[in-house]
Amino acid sequence: MSVDLTDLVTVRADRPGLVAEMAAARVRPDSLVGSTGRLMLVAADHTARGFLRAGSDGLAMADRFRLLERLSVALSRPGVGGVLGTADIIEDLLLLGALEGKVVIGSMNRGGLAGTVFEIDDRFTGYDADGVSRMGFQGGKMLMRIDPDDHATAPTVASCAEAVGALAGHGLMAMVEPFISHRVDGRVRNDLSTEAVVRSATVAAGLGWTSAHTWLKMPVIDDMEPVLSATTLPVLLLGGEVAADQDAQFASWEKVLANPQVRGMVVGRSLLYPPDGDVAAAVDAVVGMM
Repeated sequence: MSVDLTDLVTVRADRPGLVAEMAAARVRPDSLVGSTGRLMLVAADHTARGFLRAGSDGLAMADRFRLLERLSVALSRPGVGGVLGTADIIEDLLLLGALEGKVVIGSMNRGGLAGTVFEIDDRFTGYDADGVSRMGFQGGKMLMRIDPDDHATAPTVASCAEAVGALAGHGLMAMVEPFISHRVDGRVRNDLSTEAVVRSATVAAGLGWTSAHTWLKMPVIDDMEPVLSATTLPVLLLGGEVAADQDAQFASWEKVLANPQVRGMVVGRSLLYPPDGDVAAAVDAVVGMM
């Protein structure tokens, strides 16, 4: 069974146990990458950090029903392997019946709220490894920003290392999204220079007691060869911000996707809120690249 979008609030209030029932009954994927050898995930974990902007609209993702409609369209397109999200969004999609046979990655550390003084202190306020396993999902994702000038970096890195090990203990993917970051005019900015991205990849790859289940989620920069040469771990490309020139953005992705080490993409706002508003066309274009 599945729930209609208009009935979500009623079902959540009257039948909270349905979430666990549908998670237990959900058809699970045979593998992370399926028959194509590539994994295409739609990202929807921004809102739990209080980050609601897409393009020029500062509250684009604030309308949950509109977001769920766009996610449902994206997940229905051929070649889309699954979703990355926090419990509230994943459970809405689960109730809507949109996750049958899909790869589901739970977002783990959302405590570094956007724009706060404690943003680098990225606490694990979302899924933990036991929760991901209990729900029958395929892995967990963590954001690891390294600010050389912020002491809160150390506990964040340590927590990510623990999560990598805990997920591996369940045989689940640990998706690590690393950055070297700095505060500029009071705001956290990611350093996308080649050296910084390479350094972040090497630190992320070394987390935990095993890297057997670790995948890296890396941004697309102009010079990707040194980044991909820095690790033997599978790499997923990060879609990033909504670009005014979507054709140029897609061309940069397509170039990097030609590398066999790149096992797929994780794209959120760029597909859910494309400049022309056509979610299906944006998703199909990216799937076509892979």
